[in-house]
Amino acid sequence: MRIEHDTMGDVAIPHDAYFGSQTQRAVDNFPISGKRISTDLIHALGLVKKVAAQVNLQLGKFDKCATPLSSNDVNAIISAADEVANGKLDTEFPIDVYQTGSGTSSNMNANEVIANRAIELRGGDRFNPKKQIHPNDHVNLGQSTNDIFPTAIHVAVAILIKNTLIPSLESCQKILSQKSQLWKDILKIGRTHLADAVPMTLGQEFGSFARQVELAKERAQSALEQILELPAGGTAVGSGLNTHPEFGKLVAKTLADLTSIPFVEAKDHFEANAQRDGIVAAHALIKSISVTLMNVANNIRFLSSGPRCGYYEIVLPDLQPGSSIMPGKVNPVLCESLMQVAARVAGNDQTITIAAATGGQFQLNIMMPVLADTIIESIRILAAATNLFAEKALEKMEANESICNDTIERSLAMATGLNPYIGYEKAAAIAKEAFKTGKTVREICIEKNIINQDDLKNALDPMSMAKHKN
Repeated sequence: MRIEHDTMGDVAIPHDAYFGSQTQRAVDNFPISGKRISTDLIHALGLVKKVAAQVNLQLGKFDKCATPLSSNDVNAIISAADEVANGKLDTEFPIDVYQTGSGTSSNMNANEVIANRAIELRGGDRFNPKKQIHPNDHVNLGQSTNDIFPTAIHVAVAILIKNTLIPSLESCQKILSQKSQLWKDILKIGRTHLADAVPMTLGQEFGSFARQVELAKERAQSALEQILELPAGGTAVGSGLNTHPEFGKLVAKTLADLTSIPFVEAKDHFEANAQRDGIVAAHALIKSISVTLMNVANNIRFLSSGPRCGYYEIVLPDLQPGSSIMPGKVNPVLCESLMQVAARVAGNDQTITIAAATGGQFQLNIMMPVLADTIIESIRILAAATNLFAEKALEKMEANESICNDTIERSLAMATGLNPYIGYEKAAAIAKEAFKTGKTVREICIEKNIINQDDLKNALDPMSMAKHKN
């Protein structure tokens, strides 16, 4: 162990750790879940710290510090922050998610790690109590946890939506669209209220799923748009105390250039520091995406049910044994996995709502670490489950054309085609008789000579019913 000093006194720290006293205090204060803040947020913090140093160098702020830094020292800060951003120092972030609500502990964790690593990169002694590069005065220059931690949250979430969630939805939509086209002429019975309905094609059914996912992808883009305003530049309460007036604008522009995400400076820094409404709105859209995916997965689960006593219109690939007692049983496991993820995301939305509504008092939200952890989890698991669902289930599933066709003629809803010829009530009577006798609607019509053969053929043509245009 080594001893470091801060404004509250001495602290014992693991000897080789890059973090310092404030990080260690937080580790000691919050041994709660054993769950650290996500690496996505750590990397975003590193990226924001790197950009902040670049902007402060550009604005000449390091020359005006209580202890001025050379450009070489600043470049060492930039390099150290870049290492954080690229995941090289992940093990140096040991603080529990359930920590101080502003995220100050994690912000100082980043400041300490970057300062000590920068000292080392400059060939200095990072164990020297008189640090040539200081975590507060230099790495945190022109910043407060109150504007930088939420900035890092927005950056982490935006990158995840852009690079993981949207591509996973695109992949899912593409496969569903391909299946829709491939199966455009496979007739089957539609179902409403889980009861037999009029004919449609399997392609139409999967085209509906594809459109659902296409709309989900648009909602993911909308979610991204909710978090483009960055709080950086507001410092403690939104007034911008101790930072350059151009800092926020330049940080947003530089981050936009580096990520190809159109970040902008917050229009009102007091709002941007105080409330996390953008996270609430973004997660609400992510929750709606989870609802879509649960619906698609559940429908495909039903369509694949069987193989002897269910619908079995879709054949999913066999991935693993489905029972410890029933030999040969195989289950729709990827549908179930995606549905569980969707349920978790729906629950996470409640956490987001409470944390944002009750945590935002006056000039600061004090539940930001759990907000960050929750929305990042939602995006990560939803994207991962969707990718696996698309790759291992949708891509390899097949249509059971014979089963689809077998249900057409037996459906009582075929009587719907008779409405224009004999009216609703007479058609209903034929459907009831068909059910009572076990005959088809067509057989009843032929026996009773309801309409002539040509009209009957047209009325009960399932493909024209499925592809009817007014």
